[in-house]
Amino acid sequence: MVALRGALRAAGSRLRMGNSPSTSMGLSNAATVNKIQETISDNCVVIFSKTTCGYCKMAKKLFQDMNVNYTAIELDMYENGSQFQDILHQMTGGRTVPRVFINGAFIGGATDTQKLHQEGKLLPLVHQCQMRTAKNSDLPCSLP
Repeated sequence: MVALRGALRAAGSRLRMGNSPSTSMGLSNAATVNKIQETISDNCVVIFSKTTCGYCKMAKKLFQDMNVNYTAIELDMYENGSQFQDILHQMTGGRTVPRVFINGAFIGGATDTQKLHQEGKLLPLVHQCQMRTAKNSDLPCSLP
């Protein structure tokens, strides 16, 4: 997770403001980096996707077929989706979608996710995150 935060900070500092026409009314790069980081940290499975992308549909269907809840961020539905994609490119080395994260770690695109599933490695990653989340939710809440 520390490496992810470093990559997010670096991505935000390397991108110029307004490098995409769709960002004129969108978030600043720092705010976008924070939004991406928050989304990845708060959810076991995150898929940065586009509604018209066949590979994205394949990745989402894979999780649906395994009865695994996921959070899909449909970049083509956001005014600043291109800005998200630019930052994801800086973080992951690729601009294509889907960009799939499990337990805060980037695992790849649709074919990478499919391969992990075929190798029996995908579900254990999801379960590891779900167990961590359940364990943290069992902690007592302390009020000041």
